[in-house]
Amino acid sequence: MRPTLLALMIAALPTFAAAEPARPVVVELFTSQGCSSCPPADRILAELARSRADVLPLAFHVTYWNRLGWPDPFSFEAATDRQRAYRAISGIGGIYTPQAVVDGTQDVVGSDFAELRRAIARAAASVVTVPLSASRNGAGISVTIGAGQGSGRLLLVGYDREHRTQVPRGENAGAMLVEANIVRSLVSASAWKGEAAELRLAVPEGEAHAVLLQAPDGSIIGAARVAAPTS
Repeated sequence: MRPTLLALMIAALPTFAAAEPARPVVVELFTSQGCSSCPPADRILAELARSRADVLPLAFHVTYWNRLGWPDPFSFEAATDRQRAYRAISGIGGIYTPQAVVDGTQDVVGSDFAELRRAIARAAASVVTVPLSASRNGAGISVTIGAGQGSGRLLLVGYDREHRTQVPRGENAGAMLVEANIVRSLVSASAWKGEAAELRLAVPEGEAHAVLLQAPDGSIIGAARVAAPTS
């Protein structure tokens, strides 16, 4: 049987590779185990971690609640400094907990799931993406940054997937807190000035890792989870 004209026309059409998925929208939750209004936000972040591959949720435990009855074991000064920096460099509101900062450009109350979903949707619709990928390679992490417009700084984030904490004192006394994607380390790895680059970085503290590329105005312009070793 001779091929039909339609079949010949289809065969002659150019083929295109499937489009790469957009990078994940980054949600940074500033939280504390000493804050009674934070557990609902922590549960929302955990749900995002379980169900949304298109979102990179990260829980930054701040230090300023520690003097109020319960020192959060996952708090560290770099988390507090990062929240304060957003107030200085972005149009982000004042410092509070639970505060969710979405892609470095907007903030919402972290326990307001409906508003957080809307903020994620807004960010996804206007996402800026510099090509960025990373993988675990032996004792290090290999990072590839593509060329793009503007400038920024590469950040390496280490986080633990889940912890359960029985809180004996403070506003959450008696509660068992289940928290996800808890940031354990934040490393400022390299400046980026629009040129393609390849880096090899030491593995920081944390069970899992991600890389962020952040512009001087605070906006996230690249993000990727660090892929696990293939062998």
